Amino acid sequence: MRVVTINKYGTPDVLKLDSLEKLTPKDDEVLVKIQAIPITTEDPLQRMGKPYFTRLFLGLTKPKKSVLGAEFSGQIEAIGKKVTLFNIGDSVFGHSGSNLGCYAEYVCVKQHGLILKRPLNIYDEAVAPVCTFMAAWNFIVVLAKAKKNQKVLINGASGCVGSAAVQIAKSFGAIVTGVCSTANMALVKSLGADNVIDYTTHNFTENGVLYDVIFDVANKSAFSNCRRSLTENGIYLNPVLNVSILIQMLWTKMFSQKKVKFSATGLLSISKRKGYLKEISKLFEEKELKTIIDKRFCLEQIIEAHRYIESGNKKGNVIVKMTNNY
Repeated sequence: MRVVTINKYGTPDVLKLDSLEKLTPKDDEVLVKIQAIPITTEDPLQRMGKPYFTRLFLGLTKPKKSVLGAEFSGQIEAIGKKVTLFNIGDSVFGHSGSNLGCYAEYVCVKQHGLILKRPLNIYDEAVAPVCTFMAAWNFIVVLAKAKKNQKVLINGASGCVGSAAVQIAKSFGAIVTGVCSTANMALVKSLGADNVIDYTTHNFTENGVLYDVIFDVANKSAFSNCRRSLTENGIYLNPVLNVSILIQMLWTKMFSQKKVKFSATGLLSISKRKGYLKEISKLFEEKELKTIIDKRFCLEQIIEAHRYIESGNKKGNVIVKMTNNY
């Protein structure tokens, strides 16, 4: 089977197209023939081994896993003898977890892992990045407790997580303001944002508007800058963990009505994340949510896909399809 391998940290050029023996599922696993995968903002970070503390998990001097990629959509081609939840031919999507391995034509996933049957009204490449919605759901619904008429600002509203956050917040009846570049304003508006701010000409922290929630997906601001833009019990969310965020979380928990919150979605239990995905799937079936696909690549163009992600020009999702028909 065709795969993309990595044996050292570095630039996109460390990714190599290779061939490995086709996988065989264990007794409690299914073999998924992958149709499409998303290239997320995490992928280049894993390729570079950054932030450096992540190498404690990824591998100190080189990647432990030679095949990157954790999200997929595809069709089940074979099942282990103890598998009862899926059948051969089922269209599925999911997340392979710490095993990664999705930069390939096939991946094996445990039947009780993070894998679900594909919603009927969403096609394979569109369902591939649905797991990205989990992070947005965790922050907007679980941490911020999204509700009707809540004022929510999404900083970085045109990216994969940001575009998901805009739609999820709107599905709960929130009044959403999206912050993005000039080129992406129409896209963010089309997702349902009530207001769109062009960060190249306006600073949302200086407009005098108070928000119940500020989700700094882009990690381009800071709680100290956003604090005056929060309501009395406002919440500042940031998906990028660092020492500053940890200190602010602890300080605001004890001494401030305005809170800083963070959650590592990928470290939540499979049962919790699967619960999020089921709720997200319902919204897709009800056409409350949609995936935004910016560019498509084939597996042989994985280096180009990584370079595009790093260019900063991405809006929505970047998809790699396993065939050249894209």
